[in-house]
Amino acid sequence: MPEWLLVDGSSLIFRAFYGVPQTNVAPDGTLINAVRGFLDNLARQVTERKPRRVAVTTDEDWRPDWRVKLIPSYKAHRTAEPVPHALEPQMPVIMEALAAVGVDAVGLEDYEAEDIIASLVSKVKPPVEILSGDRDLFSLIRDRDVVVLYPEKGGLALVDDDEVARRYSIPGRAYADFAILRGDPSDGLPGVAGVGPKKAADLIRRYGSLRAMIDAGVFRSADAEYLEKASRVVPPVTDLKIAVPPGRRDSYPEDPKKVEEMGARYGVGGSLKRLSEALGKMPR
Repeated sequence: MPEWLLVDGSSLIFRAFYGVPQTNVAPDGTLINAVRGFLDNLARQVTERKPRRVAVTTDEDWRPDWRVKLIPSYKAHRTAEPVPHALEPQMPVIMEALAAVGVDAVGLEDYEAEDIIASLVSKVKPPVEILSGDRDLFSLIRDRDVVVLYPEKGGLALVDDDEVARRYSIPGRAYADFAILRGDPSDGLPGVAGVGPKKAADLIRRYGSLRAMIDAGVFRSADAEYLEKASRVVPPVTDLKIAVPPGRRDSYPEDPKKVEEMGARYGVGGSLKRLSEALGKMPR
């Protein structure tokens, strides 16, 4: 069982929004499909994974300026509509629900959830399980001390170093270099012309790291300039000055009155109860 379950809040919220029917509404007709789906999924994962502590991380900036200045195409798809209109009013409700139940939510201005997770991983006691659909977090994998629970069609895949090697023929720590070389349209990363997944993996196995490739003069100057910038953009930040949250409470829910009020208002009393009960059963 993990010491920590670190949850990529945005990743799970978006999956709930698109995966739970929009027939889920509050008594007053307000759409709450993401609220219910997120709370139920979190309760399920806490029950199944049995962590001793849990924290949810947030995107306080969907597309940080400091990343965009280096790679202008970085996550450019988020400029038009970072959050779907129907999801936007549900986000604060989810945060309010987490606070009422007693789940720590951690974020920092100018940074994404992946940065918060990476910085917490560097501070907390292992083993750590990261629940996220963001493959950039594969770069944090360390044997069995740090693994990623990655949502796929068949359910959650437990991705450790062996699984990264099976999928990409590289160690987990090299995933950011792999993504930079190959490119990643979902993140707006152009990659290096002529370098696909196989060649990227071959280069990593031969040189060990992107830094070693640049120092060895493997790439022409234009590509080397992109690689220098991307190497500052893609890897999650691991040294943010954030405090490690408690990760648990003596009892759940933390604010029973608020939980009751939210349950009645939004029609998610069952979801709040399931999450509170799951958290209350976390091993000591």
